[in-house]
Amino acid sequence: MRHGNSGRKFSRTASHRKAMFANMAVALITHEQITTTLPKAKDLRPIVEKLITLGKRGDLHARRQAIAQLRDEDAAKKLFETLGPRYKERQGGYTRVLKAGFRYGDNAPVAVIEFVERDVEAKGAADRARNAAAESSEAEAA
Repeated sequence: MRHGNSGRKFSRTASHRKAMFANMAVALITHEQITTTLPKAKDLRPIVEKLITLGKRGDLHARRQAIAQLRDEDAAKKLFETLGPRYKERQGGYTRVLKAGFRYGDNAPVAVIEFVERDVEAKGAADRARNAAAESSEAEAA
């Protein structure tokens, strides 16, 4: 019987599922908007909402809990310094899931999950900074 076993399995082991959602949460915190399948977006939402609540608390124990779940200190830093204060007055509902049609290859339903009141400039900002740093180091080497 499946009493009390909520959540989808996504044909993955528990460790793979945990790692997948940790990676997706880091991507969402970093870029503030990601595109994925609808079921994954729906299952990612409560994970990220709990992380934002930790960011609002802001104490050392909450920071350590977030780092343990995210496994990325840069994302945890953004969670506590940017997102926590941004949603200080909001009592939940930090993310929204928008349906975005169907994927071409397998016709899977696709969705966009994003933060409410998100920073539009954050999407791809880390990638742009990484590319700029790589180009400057190549210019110095030449």
